[in-house]
Amino acid sequence: MVHFSTIHALQQEPLDIPVDESRPFVESRRCPPYDRSKAAAENIVREAVFGGLNAVIINPTGIIGPYDYEPSFFGAALVLMATGKLPALVAGGFDWVDVRDVAEAAIRAEELAPSGANYLLSGHYVTIKNIALLVAEITATRAPGFVCPLPLAKACAPLITAAANLTGKRQIFTSASLNALATSNHSISHAKATHDLDYHPRPFKDTILDTLTWFREHGYFNAE
Repeated sequence: MVHFSTIHALQQEPLDIPVDESRPFVESRRCPPYDRSKAAAENIVREAVFGGLNAVIINPTGIIGPYDYEPSFFGAALVLMATGKLPALVAGGFDWVDVRDVAEAAIRAEELAPSGANYLLSGHYVTIKNIALLVAEITATRAPGFVCPLPLAKACAPLITAAANLTGKRQIFTSASLNALATSNHSISHAKATHDLDYHPRPFKDTILDTLTWFREHGYFNAE
């Protein structure tokens, strides 16, 4: 069994030391429920491994890429950026990894990794502002000029959530996502996955280009 956990299951602090597979799980009640639920699930899998289950665990960072049918929250943000409809950006960034690289690593982990092994699958730390600039370069649109400071964005998040609930419109930046952008470690090591699984995340620009191309070809926005 390949268990898909997440980087959110692991403590990000201390922020000046790269995160690797030795990081402890999040425990604080101040952490988002998603983070704590993923840590709890990973603990259950580890206990099952001790009981004889043949399983490996992978911890991707922020997954992006083509084949984003719903689309995801961040995929929706990319579409808004590509169409010039995102009114403002938020400060902060995250480590992003291509969904295709995660899928290939999962297959290799099933084939090569010993039972009980776990692997961080990171990609590249990029700020929201730099992503918007890259999207603008690829699509020839203008990136939003205003970057909202994270404290202000967090303060407004409950109001935006309430408005989204009333109007039925999807909220792009949630309180949990803003917390991740503000508190994530900038350095996530995938050295173990590279050594054991020959894992090499592709360039970030290739991911954004392929994702925007997929969105355009599937009618999420039209090229001008």
